Amino acid sequence: MPSVVREIQATPNPNAMKYVLDRTISANPASFFNKQQAKEHSLASRLFAIGGVSNVMLLGDFVTIGKEPQARWSDINGRVKQVLAAD
Repeated sequence: MPSVVREIQATPNPNAMKYVLDRTISANPASFFNKQQAKEHSLASRLFAIGGVSNVMLLGDFVTIGKEPQARWSDINGRVKQVLAAD
């Protein structure tokens, strides 16, 4: 089911952003710290396919994405929205 990103929130960590959605995406916390851990989870796997993504956490109505230090949010944010809208 597609998700609309209602808001993107900065976190205390400059390498992480919180994407608040219009629906619950995960009733239980799910954290993935690399592509290998995410390979069995279709959404997390698609998020890791975005260049620069280093970790993914799903909980309730939000997704938190961590990025590699050299990656730019301007390159990641739009792609995250696309993946979530296609889910």
